[in-house]
Amino acid sequence: MKRFLALAITLGDPAGIGPEIIARAFRDAPELTQGCFVAGDLGLVRQAAQALEAPGRPALPVALIEAPAEALAVPPRCIPVLQVVRPPGEAIVPGQISALAGRIAGDCVVWAARAALRAEVAAIVTAPLHKEALAAAGYAFPGHTELLQAEAAAHLGRPVAEVPVRMMLANDELRTVLVSIHMSLRAAIEAVNFEGVLQTLRIAHDSLSALLGRAPRIGVAGLNPHAGEGGLFGTEEREIIAPAIEAARSQGIDASGPHAPDTVFMRARATALRAGEFDVVVAMYHDQGLIPVKYLGVEKGVNVTLGLPLVRTSPDHGTAFDIAGTGRADASSLLEAIRMARALAFRGA
Repeated sequence: MKRFLALAITLGDPAGIGPEIIARAFRDAPELTQGCFVAGDLGLVRQAAQALEAPGRPALPVALIEAPAEALAVPPRCIPVLQVVRPPGEAIVPGQISALAGRIAGDCVVWAARAALRAEVAAIVTAPLHKEALAAAGYAFPGHTELLQAEAAAHLGRPVAEVPVRMMLANDELRTVLVSIHMSLRAAIEAVNFEGVLQTLRIAHDSLSALLGRAPRIGVAGLNPHAGEGGLFGTEEREIIAPAIEAARSQGIDASGPHAPDTVFMRARATALRAGEFDVVVAMYHDQGLIPVKYLGVEKGVNVTLGLPLVRTSPDHGTAFDIAGTGRADASSLLEAIRMARALAFRGA
């Protein structure tokens, strides 16, 4: 059934590079973007398409569609747009934080999430939003992950705590799943508890099993230097992380560790010369897991939200306000996110 559903790409913060990389993706990868549409605003997408116009390279046509299914019949190198927000009514300044831009970005995500939960689209790919602009618009979520979790919980009629989600960042060489996401480092350390680590291992196991077609090999990073060095540098490894790993292993999950966090990512990295020792690394907090993946190149990284009853992927970079409107944004990560969304949405179909 999903083979006959379109993929929704949300506009992102229109003051950032989201509209530009979307236009570039449709221009440069017509086969990959065929069957995709933009959940956003017609005028803002047209503006982004026109900004890419150059001698010998006219602006891409932009088509207004009335329903997601219409995107399947739109020809290549034409950008289908479903108007899901009120037109801004005033100019949005590139690189400038505003509540208006935050509202547009947030409303696009809410529409796309609800469409996916109603099985009206196969998957959603979210262009970057700006957390400060989102907050200025009145959204009480620090980012996409928490907003999507809340929408899924409301759809299922469950408390948010009963719809646990995790962030996975992945590229061709490394995957990492986080125990905690958007919170201060102090709060993230406090969030390292038995239940949270075990839940992360379960979500990583279930999600990667579906993606790989087999049980993943999970390497678990310690929290402290040298994974605590037997308690010399902290006791979280022996008191929390190791017991959670043992509990996961008793449930048939192939997890090992806790491993020294300064080496586990190198051991997991797959290169042309050797396969990685692990299929995924479970990291204890945001920067511990994301820095290694992003260091390998943001142009290939994809953010995947695990645990949702829908497929959601995203580029692994932000709104890039510093280059918004300059025509220099790279769409490579967005294209990888579209490719990953297709693989996840249509697996086994």
